[in-house]
Amino acid sequence: MGTRKKVHAFVRVKPTDDFAHEMIRYGDDKRSIDIHLKKDIRRGVVNNQQTDWSFKLDGVLHDASQDLVYETVAKDVVSQALDGYNGTIMCYGQTGAGKTYTMMGATENYKHRGILPRALQQVFRMIEERPAHAITVRVSYLEIYNESLFDLLSTLPYVGPSVTPMTIVENPQGVFIKGLSVHLTSQEEDAFSLLFEGETNRIIASHTMNKNSSRSHCIFTIYLEAHSRTLSEEKYITSKINLVDLAGSERLGKSGSEGQVLKEATYINKSLSFLEQAIIALGDQKRDHIPFRQCKLTHALKDSLGGNCNMVLVTNIYGEAAQLEETLSSLRFASRMKLVTTEPAINEKYDAERMVKNLEKELALLKQELAIHDSLTNRTFVTYDPMDEIQIAEINSQVRRYLEGTLDEIDIISLRQIKEVFNQFRVVLSQQEQEVESTLRRKYTLIDRNDFAAISAIQKAGLVDVDGHLVGEPEGQNFGLGVAPFSTKPGKKAKSKKTFKEPLSSLARKEGASSPVNGKDLDYVSTSKTQLVPSSKDGDVKDMLSRDRETSSIEPLPSDSPKEELRPIRPDTPPSKPVAFEEFKNEQGSEINRIFKENKSILNERRKRASETTQHINAIKREIDVTKEALNFQKSLWEKQGKYENKGLMIIDEEEFLLILKLKDLKKQYRSEYQDLRDLRAEIQYCQHLVDQCRHRLLMEFDIWYNESFVIPEDMQMALKPGGSIRPGMVPVNRIVSLGEDDQDKFSQLQQRVLPEGPDSISFYNAKVKIEQKHNYLKTMMGLQQAHRK
Repeated sequence: MGTRKKVHAFVRVKPTDDFAHEMIRYGDDKRSIDIHLKKDIRRGVVNNQQTDWSFKLDGVLHDASQDLVYETVAKDVVSQALDGYNGTIMCYGQTGAGKTYTMMGATENYKHRGILPRALQQVFRMIEERPAHAITVRVSYLEIYNESLFDLLSTLPYVGPSVTPMTIVENPQGVFIKGLSVHLTSQEEDAFSLLFEGETNRIIASHTMNKNSSRSHCIFTIYLEAHSRTLSEEKYITSKINLVDLAGSERLGKSGSEGQVLKEATYINKSLSFLEQAIIALGDQKRDHIPFRQCKLTHALKDSLGGNCNMVLVTNIYGEAAQLEETLSSLRFASRMKLVTTEPAINEKYDAERMVKNLEKELALLKQELAIHDSLTNRTFVTYDPMDEIQIAEINSQVRRYLEGTLDEIDIISLRQIKEVFNQFRVVLSQQEQEVESTLRRKYTLIDRNDFAAISAIQKAGLVDVDGHLVGEPEGQNFGLGVAPFSTKPGKKAKSKKTFKEPLSSLARKEGASSPVNGKDLDYVSTSKTQLVPSSKDGDVKDMLSRDRETSSIEPLPSDSPKEELRPIRPDTPPSKPVAFEEFKNEQGSEINRIFKENKSILNERRKRASETTQHINAIKREIDVTKEALNFQKSLWEKQGKYENKGLMIIDEEEFLLILKLKDLKKQYRSEYQDLRDLRAEIQYCQHLVDQCRHRLLMEFDIWYNESFVIPEDMQMALKPGGSIRPGMVPVNRIVSLGEDDQDKFSQLQQRVLPEGPDSISFYNAKVKIEQKHNYLKTMMGLQQAHRK
């Protein structure tokens, strides 16, 4: 571990026109500040009120620029972080005293940037100055709001909100936040983009003391990891820089907070009081327990407060007489912080992969040294490499000849050879056991003694007795293995002997003469857990056992894993829209195109039927007209012939009666056909509406597909991907393309012309413009979504 050192504490005074010169005075060394209060006359003559205070700090920054503040406070901490030391820079003070301005600065002006942007710039500048090291930079942004942990970078499209709440976890390596996203940054501009993204997500509110008051504690962490490019050692260094912007303490009587702002102020003051308690405990050498777990702020900063870290505190105070009590409180906190000691040390770790490579190199060198030593002692035949197949086969041959007696002894050459000899003894023994077992299996069927089903089947076949002993024929060349009953032993005449002898002898005749088994085989069988049955028996038992083995050996086959679909490669030049439209109708839009064709065919069929019905109605109408003309002609003919109505009754003949019936039927048919035509026209109108909808949907989906596939840049498609919050097609393509192309190019050219004196500010402004473009784009999308829903 490193040597213990005290925390550095600085004071920065907020510039004001109403500075209390009579009450606040600075020392000549710019390291001390004196506070003087006038006695309260209302307390009477005897007044023991303290009126003077003097605070000795590491520096007093009055009317200091942002450059001077960074050079004084943070530059050494950041430079030591690249050497492996952890660092923490914390801004503390009353609300509205300038903590956020000190830490972040004014992002609108590059010269007024704060400690955090300057620290990022210094990190990447120092990386460029160290080409012998491969240094990776990662960042995270944590917010502690009302004693709850939030990730300020969770709004990025590739992060997303966490399902489980974040928690603070401790391990031997330190304290870390479980669930907090850490982002790799290879360029300065990427780091600024992440910083500005987190800043836009911070919670702020307005009250009488500060119109943009931070309502949460924020910790921006820079993680560094440095590997040597020149040295092949497995050791590498890591470090982290915590940049802490604390929410300001406030007196509710002065700030006038109400409602939610009042609740936030309560949580802020509570956490700051717990922080001060932890600082007091750390400054007291007699205290054994430090209350880090009282709040999330102290728990998250456990490594920084009195641990392995270079700690710097910047206390921001007012210079006005109205805020003198809060100024005294902040200065007391700074003086207590100076009593705290830390023990910074270089964080060294070891790369396992590189360690293995170094050990392999060292092993190769040791083998070379052994080879030189063996050559000097005439042991050139000794090798230290793993044995190949030829050497292993030679040792196996030596072991076999040694067991057969043709080789008296095996020469010992090396330890590796001795191990291989014993290994080959095991191999030969295993092979002999397998040979004996295979020989017995060719002659006999092996049955497990615990397989009661197989034993029962053999007993039914008459091959064993009720005790489970195998019975053989002791006479002649054939024999059986097992314990025969007492009645079957030689010298005892019993009828049961013939009972067992006849079937077994018949089996032996079917099998034929076989060579006797030697004594080793008998010993092997007697100690085995299986029973032997002559294989010359009919194949029922053997087939049954083989079927059981085959059934039990069947295993389910693994299912094929699904193949991952590959994304098509975008062509350099987009195809023409007619060609792309035909491709779209056959592939992505095939379903919509099918529905469109079906609706169109139904519409055409209804139109055809309507046309036929119209023609039929017109034919009926013509026939009605002809019938009416015929009736009128009959009437006129009757009048000419002198026919008249008799007593109010019309006298008609048969021909006229038939014409009247025909006219009545034609009118009925006309009304029916006309009603069908009206129904068909209603169906045609509905089908036409469906066809228009399908045509509009097909063209809209084609435009979206064409723009996504060939027009919209790939980096802009994260917000337009399927399942996202913004559906493609809601914004004109020319607006989407212009966000990533034309405007950015024009802005880059403008920067090159306008900022010749400050080239370092280009990445700063680039990141700021990108974040502004992104948030303007998201606001436009949300507005379009709300309008679309309405």
